[in-house]
Amino acid sequence: MTPVGTVTSDHHTPAPRRLAARALETTAENPWPVRLLSSKITEYVSKMAPLWVEGQVVQLNRRPGANLAFLTLRDTDADMSLPVSVHARVLAAVEAPLQEGSHVVVHAKPVFWPKRGTLQLQADALRPVGVGELLARIEHLKRVLAAEGLFDADRKVPLPFLPATVGLICGRESKAEHDVVVNARTRWPSVRFEIREVAVQGSRAVAEVCQALAELDADPAVEVIVVARGGGAVEDLLPFSNESLVRAAAACRTPLVSAIGHETDAPLLDLVADYRASTPTDAAKHVVPDVAEERRGLTHARQRIRHAVRARLHGEQQGLAALRSRPVMADPHAVVERREEEVRHARTAATRAFAWRTDRAAGELGGLVGSLRALSPAATLARGYAVLRTHDGEVVRDPDQVEPGDQLEALLARGRLVLEVGYGDEADE
Repeated sequence: MTPVGTVTSDHHTPAPRRLAARALETTAENPWPVRLLSSKITEYVSKMAPLWVEGQVVQLNRRPGANLAFLTLRDTDADMSLPVSVHARVLAAVEAPLQEGSHVVVHAKPVFWPKRGTLQLQADALRPVGVGELLARIEHLKRVLAAEGLFDADRKVPLPFLPATVGLICGRESKAEHDVVVNARTRWPSVRFEIREVAVQGSRAVAEVCQALAELDADPAVEVIVVARGGGAVEDLLPFSNESLVRAAAACRTPLVSAIGHETDAPLLDLVADYRASTPTDAAKHVVPDVAEERRGLTHARQRIRHAVRARLHGEQQGLAALRSRPVMADPHAVVERREEEVRHARTAATRAFAWRTDRAAGELGGLVGSLRALSPAATLARGYAVLRTHDGEVVRDPDQVEPGDQLEALLARGRLVLEVGYGDEADE
């Protein structure tokens, strides 16, 4: 059936008005009245089936003697919440006492109240999420993030040696803030802090910490960021194992220090941070150096440098003194004169040796000449002998070599003669 309204004509006579059947058909001239929209929403919501929903209890209102209790169920990852009404007997059936901050799963049906224009969940069952189940979820998330490489060592960057400005995310007027600021300024008085005080537990913690982290990471003056919180129960530290917060920390470009709880606490933020401090005080000791220790280091370094320079100068002075004490440095000409004397002696010895050698060689040569002369045919010729040769140059050693009338050449000691072979008696021969 098409909704019908009334309009007023020029004669002030009401006339029926046909309303739009669907929301898309409404116009400024033909809108829906509030009652119709409320009825539409009520009709739509009433078609929804009951469901299980998880969240954190942030408000719990129980009145003595009342049949209904009211609580606010808040999403742990986003700033969203829904009101929930629950019967007192359902709360009484919960084993562990329900408190604000408890994680629960609720079986409820959405209900829209048209008069107030509000949406509410009517719960008929409520179960707290135990610590063991929460830890199991964190362990599962840990394996997932580790498989993605968010905890790898090569992603971590070293902290700056002396940051001028430190970003600090902590609770409002918390002891963790005091520990970080006081200890850091005790170590290095000139260090500056950009502090963001946020909720560090409860339903708003994740959103506020992520927002503060984004603000400090975008500030170019901030060189390192510290997220600090004191110790607490496992439920109190759950925001720092939240997937959204861990991924926001992994995306942070500024070096990040996690100082959550005590040394035994291990939220996932510790694994993704560039440095994990056991306590807020430990974080202060690592983000800035100790000025007294640095001064002592400078003093010791100056002493070592001074000692090294003095030792080097002393060694060079000793070496120079040793060089100057050498005879060559006392009388540089002595070396030249000594070498000159050595050369002179060498020349004299060489001259003597050469003369002795030449004299000996001359004597040997004379002896050889005498022997040669003694053995020479010329010496034989000098004693009156002659050598006969034929006209062919053949030496005559036997009379049978020649015939009477042959011409012979007689070689004498001085000159030569030409002879003719004659005839003689055998007796004369």
